[in-house]
Parts: sequence; structure tokens; C-alpha cells
Amino acid sequence: QVQLVESGGGLVQAGGSLRLSCAASGGTFSSYAMGWFRQAPGKERLFVASISGRGSSTYYADSVKGRFTISRDNAKNTVYLQMNSLKPEDTAVYYCAKVRNHILLSRAQDTRMYDYWGQGTQVTVSS
Repeated sequence: QVQLVESGGGLVQAGGSLRLSCAASGGTFSSYAMGWFRQAPGKERLFVASISGRGSSTYYADSVKGRFTISRDNAKNTVYLQMNSLKPEDTAVYYCAKVRNHILLSRAQDTRMYDYWGQGTQVTVSS
């Protein structure tokens, strides 16, 4: 069993920055890839970014490329999402999740590729 707990959300003005954290427990953290998704009210949960177990590979949604950075610290069992140049359309609940075993990171852009999820953290960007 893997438990994931997100933190770091909040209210920020457009153009500002936030850093989300996701603390993991259970399993061997460095052995599994992780991802971030977001879900706006009334909309589906969408892929934001993913990172391999060792942190050597990352993928981003086009909407956040150049603004968001995913990283991880395996010594702290934590994955991060640094969000810069935030826009009102980034407003959503952000979730971290663990990629299912044996799934290629390049294919891990769909919620079905993930098996454990955090409870989410709200990010609100005001205009």
C-alpha cells in the first residue's frame, strides 16, 4: 500500500508561484514513477506532469510546459511541482499519484495508468 499526501496549495495572484509537495509512504519510493494531475470544477481530471523513479525523465502537458517543473527527492520520499507564472486557468484541485508498475512513463498521461492517489490540494489563481 502506498499513501500520498499533498500540501502547498493556496490562493495566489496571476503571475505568482506556488510549490506543491507530495509526501509518499509505503513501498520503495525510488522504484516508482509519479505524476501530477489537476481537476477544475465540473471538468475531468487532466494530466499535468510526470517523473521517473530516479528523476531522469519528465513529461509535461503542453499547457504547463515552460512554467511548471516536476522534481523529486527520493531521500525524503517526496515529489514536487513548482508552478511559476500562474494563470487563472491553472485554478484546480491538484492531485499526485503513483504510476502503475510496468507502465512506460511516456504512456502515463491518463488517470488509468495510476493506482494510488492523494486527497488533493486546492490551487486558486486570482486575476
